[in-house]
Amino acid sequence: MTKTETVTTEDGVRLWAQRSGRGTTPLVLCHGGPGLWDMFDDVAALLGDLATVIRWDQRGCGRSQPCDGPWTVERFVADLDAVRRHFGLDRTALLGHSWGAQLALHHALAHPDRVGTLIYVSGTGIGPDTDWHGAYKENQSARLGERPERLARWRELTETPGRDQAQEREWAVLHWSAEFPDADRSTEHAERMADPWFGINAACNKQLNAEARKVCGTPGLYAACEALDVPALIVDGARDIRPRSAVDSLERALPRVTRVVLPEAGHLPWVEDPRGFREAVAAGLGLG
Repeated sequence: MTKTETVTTEDGVRLWAQRSGRGTTPLVLCHGGPGLWDMFDDVAALLGDLATVIRWDQRGCGRSQPCDGPWTVERFVADLDAVRRHFGLDRTALLGHSWGAQLALHHALAHPDRVGTLIYVSGTGIGPDTDWHGAYKENQSARLGERPERLARWRELTETPGRDQAQEREWAVLHWSAEFPDADRSTEHAERMADPWFGINAACNKQLNAEARKVCGTPGLYAACEALDVPALIVDGARDIRPRSAVDSLERALPRVTRVVLPEAGHLPWVEDPRGFREAVAAGLGLG
């Protein structure tokens, strides 16, 4: 049974949340972005017999209440903890994807006693941006360039000031199409991500990314990860346009970590390899 609920944070912001699945293990999903919304329909369906799956839209994003922030990792960690409390969970497994992987990691660092397992999917590690961002941009252009007209239109929209919502959605679909290795189906997959379309929270994206750049690569973050006594699973798609070597920094730091690389998958590994993704997550939850 699927049930949609409203989580109210301690500062009064209302968050959209949804519970589904029939498994006994609680699993909270953290979507990517920043500034996007939960797109985990496929993941919830794939894992619903393994876990009770809880999804939510981050503050000011998607179906959650519009607000003015604050856009900080500390605030988002507190919001995630509000979701945990709302559903009456003493401890939960966390699965974060992309930016959501960073959020789940920071929640585990802040509250290790409240996290049973950390599943870190398609993140970019704990090193500085310079470890991966330049190669990511090159790979993105190359992937988009497999369809030259797509790359040209994406560049045109990127340089268009004050895009309206139709243009913003078109830009996002083109942008996201680079996440999928199969050029014949990449636009189809990206269209699914944008349906329904809620709009990107640009302020949230800008400020959280700026904070991440300041924190990543710092000795304090490395030391905190080295001290994290929580079982962790890292899941990568080998064909992600973000270099997977960026995640080596996190793998080296975590004391209780397993890593699974799915060779044919991209940034959303459950799309290209649902079976491999499910098997990896099941093993990470101790259900394999």
